[in-house]
Amino acid sequence: MPLARFWKGLALALLLFPLCSPALAEKADRDKPIQLEADRVTVDDAKQITTFEGNVSFIQGTLLIRGNRIVVRQDAQGQYQGTVHGAPASFRQKREGLDEYVEGYGNRMEYDARTEKVQFFEQAYLKRGQDEIRGNQITYDAATEFFRVAGGKESASPDNPQGRVRAIIQPKPKTPPPAAPPISLKPAENIAPSRE
Repeated sequence: MPLARFWKGLALALLLFPLCSPALAEKADRDKPIQLEADRVTVDDAKQITTFEGNVSFIQGTLLIRGNRIVVRQDAQGQYQGTVHGAPASFRQKREGLDEYVEGYGNRMEYDARTEKVQFFEQAYLKRGQDEIRGNQITYDAATEFFRVAGGKESASPDNPQGRVRAIIQPKPKTPPPAAPPISLKPAENIAPSRE
């Protein structure tokens, strides 16, 4: 494969990321170097498909994506869709301005740049800070910051035989009441002399 095609395919794949909403993701990650490892890379220019296979690892700043296979497609309008396959496929990224990470897992993850939607399928799990949610399918719309979680038998486990959606949501810390405004001091207009 000519080197130019390889780099074109790599460029297509890199537009897949980040998986998180730009409002949530660490903004500095976009300016960091990209480290990508895979056992094989296949570029199909005619179909606009690039495939990374074999213990795929993508790192850019705090963003880490791992899977067995990543497939990136470009449509006729130049928009990208990507699918990460794994057992599980995973991503992790630091949130902007916070000492907190967003993590997601699933046997398959899909990202559509046109709609800004991320979906996790089969034993899906999403964690933000101390909050977490599990189900068979998690859909996150980055444009509207809207989540949808569906259960199903595919997400069943010994402690959840019906495969119901499960969530742990921590209480928000209570904020102290606002402090009273400071009292402004004014000089006295007439002070009586002291009699000593």
